[in-house]
Amino acid sequence: MSGALEGIKIVEISGLGPAPFAGMMLADAGADVLLIDRADKATYPPREDAHPDMLNRGRRSVAIDLKTPEGVELALDVISRADGVMEGFRPGVVERLGLGPAECLARNPKLVYGRMTGWGQDGPLAEFGGHDIDYIAVAGALEPIGRAGQAPTPPLNLVGDFGGGGMLLAFGMLAAIISAQRTGRGQVVDAAMVDGSAILMTMMHSIKNMGMWRGPRGTNILDTGAHFYEVYETADGRYMAVGAVEPKFYSNLLAVLRLDEATLPKQMDGRAWPEMKKLFASTFLSKTRDEWTQLFAEADACVVPVLSMAEAPQNAHIVHRQTFTEVSGVVQPSPAPRFSATPSSIRRPPPNPGQHGDEALAEWGFTQPEIAELRRSGAIR
Repeated sequence: MSGALEGIKIVEISGLGPAPFAGMMLADAGADVLLIDRADKATYPPREDAHPDMLNRGRRSVAIDLKTPEGVELALDVISRADGVMEGFRPGVVERLGLGPAECLARNPKLVYGRMTGWGQDGPLAEFGGHDIDYIAVAGALEPIGRAGQAPTPPLNLVGDFGGGGMLLAFGMLAAIISAQRTGRGQVVDAAMVDGSAILMTMMHSIKNMGMWRGPRGTNILDTGAHFYEVYETADGRYMAVGAVEPKFYSNLLAVLRLDEATLPKQMDGRAWPEMKKLFASTFLSKTRDEWTQLFAEADACVVPVLSMAEAPQNAHIVHRQTFTEVSGVVQPSPAPRFSATPSSIRRPPPNPGQHGDEALAEWGFTQPEIAELRRSGAIR
């Protein structure tokens, strides 16, 4: 069975982080994503072993020298045959190469042109550099994350780069491709990590608007302020994650901890949360993580062990769901979400730069004499 995006052709100009993540999502779902890599990264003969960067899985790579007129013309020719193109450079970079939206849409009016930046294509910070931590800070997503009395805790680079970046670029590409198929008109998708980080905070803004986010960082219901939404150390130096927000889960949690609910403060009495956290902390320290895991296995209390990246693929539920898979000897997250009729798949391991030049260009409609001439001119390696 083919993936949901079978027949969709995307050109991805090689970049870092969020744009490759969007390309991975689209490729997993069945799109033919052709990766344009830098010519100076290509090796000859091309390496056949899988590249270690899993974000580039599912694609084929052609190495084009975009510093030559022939290379730019080739890139425009390839883009003219695609449904969409994605780039992740600072504003103005692709325009200077001659591959901006104006040039590409002139060749293909139905093209969807996806742009991935941190600050967006315009605004006071558009020309400045940045990283995930900067984008989520300005968007108001970093300040609430952390414990009381401590500095904000950067949540890896999951919020800006991937949740608010690559994931929203993939969504934008698909929405615009559907529109182009209906209207015959392409458009530019301006995906900015600062915008995406802000929209991920919509629920937090709602909670604040309802008057339920009252205190500073680390004192509210979902930011480790509440004793029933927290991580607790166990006797062996590992951790259990507790998320018993609803009353029934909270009652089940107390039952496993052997704490009498009738003698304790009400669950939502925020004044009692600090003392309750101390009680919970001392209780969880009485057993190992695995002992608590066994006790909570049938409790339905929203309490589970905190697993490492190495441990997660071995978890019984994760194994049952096949949440991880192995490709070319490398264990990695499986495609998500899941489709009942058009399942996603990892069609090939991550490519080395230029590994599939002849093969990919031939499938995209270039003849063998044309490919030979492109090699002779230095447009591709």
